Amino acid sequence: MSIKNKIKTFFTMDDEYEYVEEQDEYPVQDQNQNQSRQNVVNLTSMQHPTSKVVLCEPRNYDEAQEIADNVVNRRAVVLNLQRVDHYQAKRIVDFLSGTVYAVNGDIQKLGAQTFLCSPDNVDVSGTITDMYDEDDEFEKGW
Repeated sequence: MSIKNKIKTFFTMDDEYEYVEEQDEYPVQDQNQNQSRQNVVNLTSMQHPTSKVVLCEPRNYDEAQEIADNVVNRRAVVLNLQRVDHYQAKRIVDFLSGTVYAVNGDIQKLGAQTFLCSPDNVDVSGTITDMYDEDDEFEKGW
């Protein structure tokens, strides 16, 4: 081979080498683009369903399990105990207090015979004053 052919071959190989290198880079970029597209998350899919508040007015202690199931299923429960006698109302509140404690929730007294049982996913803000009627028989037992 002459020096001219060697130089020509040398430069030709160099050009081919660069071209081959560029071809190798494109598939890598396509894979990176596909991976970045897979990492994109639609924000609407990440939204949690709206929280529910369940209103309960039990008539006896037997309904306490249904109320507790709502709290365990991460629903807030407003409990009206006006239709239950005093002894059963105390038992219901005691049972629900244990349920709320088990799910790291909170139980708050809203009124004379009204309670709010909320699981840990429900934030409750504000306070209700403790000014109740002094003649309220339900209050004397609490």
